[in-house]
Amino acid sequence: MRIVLTSWGSYGDIFPYVGIALALRRRGMMPVLAAPGYYRPIAEAAGIAFEAVGPDVDPTDFGLIRRLMDPKRGSEVIIREILAPALTASFENLSRAARDAALVVTHPVTFAGPIVAESLRLPWVSTVLAPLSFFSAHDLPVFPTMPLAVHRQIQRLGPGFARALIGVAKRLTRSWTQPVVELRSRLGLPDTGNPVFEGQFSPRMTLALFSPLFGPAQPDWPPNTRVTGFVFHNGGLRMPPELAEFLDRGDAPIVFTLGSSAVGAAGDFYRESAAAAASLGVRAVLLVGRDPANRPREWLPPGVILAESAPHEQLFPRAAAIVHQGGVGTTGQALRSGRPMLVVPHAHDQRDNASRAMRLGAARVLYPGRYTAARVSRELKALLDDRALADTAGRVGDAVRREDGATQAASALIEFARLNMEPVA
Repeated sequence: MRIVLTSWGSYGDIFPYVGIALALRRRGMMPVLAAPGYYRPIAEAAGIAFEAVGPDVDPTDFGLIRRLMDPKRGSEVIIREILAPALTASFENLSRAARDAALVVTHPVTFAGPIVAESLRLPWVSTVLAPLSFFSAHDLPVFPTMPLAVHRQIQRLGPGFARALIGVAKRLTRSWTQPVVELRSRLGLPDTGNPVFEGQFSPRMTLALFSPLFGPAQPDWPPNTRVTGFVFHNGGLRMPPELAEFLDRGDAPIVFTLGSSAVGAAGDFYRESAAAAASLGVRAVLLVGRDPANRPREWLPPGVILAESAPHEQLFPRAAAIVHQGGVGTTGQALRSGRPMLVVPHAHDQRDNASRAMRLGAARVLYPGRYTAARVSRELKALLDDRALADTAGRVGDAVRREDGATQAASALIEFARLNMEPVA
């Protein structure tokens, strides 16, 4: 069976679908990754068939990346200015890729995916990468600019109040996706609701690609939702030799990273991180990405090394602690490593992911506006001295490592496809 998996976003959005594709291939399926063209090398390196479905965003356009990572307007910019204008082209390209598919698998913001599946009368399965995408009134997400104290107060008011708040968010975002509504109408397809909220979900099956520890199932999730566990893939990244030597010749360092999206809007993160490491007298790894502005201009303290990138699955288990942005891919890798973490959430789902890691007892949280060397030093000292948090992080890591999200997701997709071999009426 040819199974088309759609995705759009940063590495944290792409890697899980490559991981699922590899698990499908091991079961004799023919997976195809449909994603922006600049991810073709990752798919081909993994031996996965690839179809270019945009829109493309230049990952070195750091001015744009900073706009996309704005906590107030970043999500609106992504949907209104990038995804919505490209919807027709995405629909046409994905229609060609899916024409002989047995199944289409959609990502939360591949808005063309459900339209293609319905117009071609193909069965489809929706997926989510982070619990926020469910917008549950019983497990209200922490929105990008919502203070944790406000979130706690709303939760105490109960699901009814939370449901009303989510309703306001639906109305505010409906105009962002008007091209989706218009395209469905032109094709004679019914209105299925706000594509950011209820409209993203398949009526037949949804896969939650995260650990049940991270996001326990809720009564208002879509019917037929399965929680698979995190799906991991490192994209073929290799450990830089100089970083491997650094790790071998000293104590476990603190790793500072902003993933593959917030790294384009780092501000003073790396300069303050290096100063905090010097203040604490600890070794540190700074994963600075490709933006030259992220390289501290000052002389680096002894025991601090820079690297553009490194495979998290190899680096994180060798860390004393991990400081990261709270993207769900990075958070999943940090949880799997069993190491304590300090989360510095920037935008989108990151504040909610940070809150969940903290609720698990595996993390502390520090917001970017307060990220100074002095505060980072205090937070890291408290983190490293907290034996109970370290023990909890270790237990969470043991549990996450026992999960096999890729196999669980692939098995669910194959079972679904075999039960739905006939076109959807």
